[in-house]
Amino acid sequence: MIDQNKMDCTGSVSVAGSVRTGNTVFSDISVLVIDDEKRIRNACLNMLAQDGFSADQAENVETGLNLLIERHYDIILLDLMMPGISGLEALVKIRALHPDTVVIVITGYATLEHSIEAMKNGAFDFISKPFAPNDLRAVLTKAVEFLQTIQDMANERSRVRAVINHLADGVLAADLNNCIALANPAFLKLIGYKGDNVIGKPVEAVIELESIRRMMSDSCVVSGNDPGDLTREVRVESTNTCLRVRCIPFRDRPGRMLGVVTVVNDITSLKMMDQLKSHYVHMVSHEIRSPLNSVLMQMKVLTDGLAGELTEKQEDIIHRATEKLKGLANLSTELLDLSKIESGSVCREKDIIDIPELLLEEVNFYLPKAQEKNLVLSLAQLPPLPRIPANRMGIEEVVSNLITNAINYTPEGGKIEVNADADEAYLHIRVTDNGLGIPEHDREHIFERFYRVKNKETRYIIGTGLGLAIVKSIVQAHEGSIQLESVEGQGSSFTVILPIASSSESISLPMQPPSGNTGL
Repeated sequence: MIDQNKMDCTGSVSVAGSVRTGNTVFSDISVLVIDDEKRIRNACLNMLAQDGFSADQAENVETGLNLLIERHYDIILLDLMMPGISGLEALVKIRALHPDTVVIVITGYATLEHSIEAMKNGAFDFISKPFAPNDLRAVLTKAVEFLQTIQDMANERSRVRAVINHLADGVLAADLNNCIALANPAFLKLIGYKGDNVIGKPVEAVIELESIRRMMSDSCVVSGNDPGDLTREVRVESTNTCLRVRCIPFRDRPGRMLGVVTVVNDITSLKMMDQLKSHYVHMVSHEIRSPLNSVLMQMKVLTDGLAGELTEKQEDIIHRATEKLKGLANLSTELLDLSKIESGSVCREKDIIDIPELLLEEVNFYLPKAQEKNLVLSLAQLPPLPRIPANRMGIEEVVSNLITNAINYTPEGGKIEVNADADEAYLHIRVTDNGLGIPEHDREHIFERFYRVKNKETRYIIGTGLGLAIVKSIVQAHEGSIQLESVEGQGSSFTVILPIASSSESISLPMQPPSGNTGL
């Protein structure tokens, strides 16, 4: 029983219509006391009223269940041993009626067996008779804090659901059993799904696109600390749209995989704008290249003296004008190359190519240009290398641009080396020089279109700023990547990383330089 002498020592303080006990505010918390002892019910009701609870009572389980049918109670104080329906039987019925109600068992026959049985049936806590008001208050405080935590979680879940459901981007979450746990309307619209509720359904029943399902599976198959994020573009033929799909695996606190979140963006309009832009650039570049070539031919007629002898000053003026025109002609050519890469036509056709032979041809082609600047251009002795699936013209342009870049930014007397090696999955092509190097603040922008390093050492070097952008575009079209290592004043090293064909065959070529001083 409750010690009535302690009922006035509650330590409770009224706060704006509610009561604060310790650090917990009891406001609008409803409690039902089910006990066959009237004095226990009255004592509990008096204490609950002092602490600001809204409380009702029932002298038996039948009456209590009838009250529960009429309304919801946040907390129930339930006697375990009563005539008729016992408290243990009542626990099951209460959980069926109100699963989120907190039930605190009170009994004068507290045993370990009773405690375990009550907890199995869904009791929140257990308190033995007789108990002091502060003992009951402590248990109630824990129950209220638990209810507040559950409510906070429910509110947060509701906020997150509202935000996700109103996103323009599609969001879907699936568990490890490949069942859908969450899917917002935007996702279902983007994939063209028109069925009923998808929660709990297998992914295969909702997502028809095999490419998205495969991405979701692949993102969960990761090793170590690899986040496993995958991002790809997917074409939906039924709706004639282009989607950017990103799959992100999510884990619990110990790092165990729980499932995958898939985010989908509609990029159809962006792709159309890119196509229009590429078409415009292609048209303009093509239109200005022909007249530029004609002007360059007329300039050559003048410099060759076919239209009469020129003075030294005239030759100098024509020479400088010719160099500027050549730069403009190169710009139009590179813009045409870039538009072809963006359209996908450059890398559409792939062959199995021999990298050693290609590198040897490129080094030999640029050797005279390097020698004009008194540079040593060399191809390292290569190990046996696998063949790779690639567009030959595209890879030639990659190597060509990297060598040209190295020649332009390496002062006289410098060295440039072309090298290559491979591991189990990737081939690495490396062009290294001991030239000017790239300042640290420029490195993150070096692959952007039209970006050029601007300082007193580079201002006289002619270029368009498109070479490295073209290199990166071609490499990415081959599902590869490019890395840069550079030290200002000491040189740079560009490494192209390309995937190897699964049925690759290692080949090697003898590094025999052509006759003459080749630098090889």
